Amino acid sequence: MAEDGKALALREIALCETVLAKGGLNVLSETFRGVADITAWEHYPPGDVFDPASGAQWYYHSHPADAGETEHGHFHCFVRPQGPEGPIHHLAAVGVDAYGGMLRLFTVNQWVVGDDWLDAEATVALLPRFDIQMPQPSYLVNRWLTAIFTAYEAEIAELIHKRDRALASHRPPEGVEARQDRALEVVSELVIPPR
Repeated sequence: MAEDGKALALREIALCETVLAKGGLNVLSETFRGVADITAWEHYPPGDVFDPASGAQWYYHSHPADAGETEHGHFHCFVRPQGPEGPIHHLAAVGVDAYGGMLRLFTVNQWVVGDDWLDAEATVALLPRFDIQMPQPSYLVNRWLTAIFTAYEAEIAELIHKRDRALASHRPPEGVEARQDRALEVVSELVIPPR
């Protein structure tokens, strides 16, 4: 991707955050709009977000809070190239703080999301398809996530390659496949410096 494309995507991320902030909102408050109680492990919005034109899909969830943990939860991002009933491929996750500020990008082992596994090259080829243009739960949240995948496309591609290298060198217990080893959850990650 050209450097000007990255700069444009970074401006779009900032624009989405600014517009939400003007209304006293952020990407999490928009994701949880209409939700009375937030429950760990539940998908938000219920039923996930799926764009039938691109095959892109995402959901947000959080884990039970640990003392001192700054990450509230994360957006798991996928592509379903053959539509809603076809195979689903996890691209990466976007970890955020309680105010929706991006903290990190990371990949997970297959057992975490139970996706239809693709190797790094095939997964990286799907990155440009992560383009959500849907009104729910918020057009701005959808464009924010899309802009993250555009702005950080090279970094996400490298995380996916690191994922495969880490799994290839991982030595799970006997009789367990590396992709099913529950001792290995986050396979690669990039911490995003505060802006």
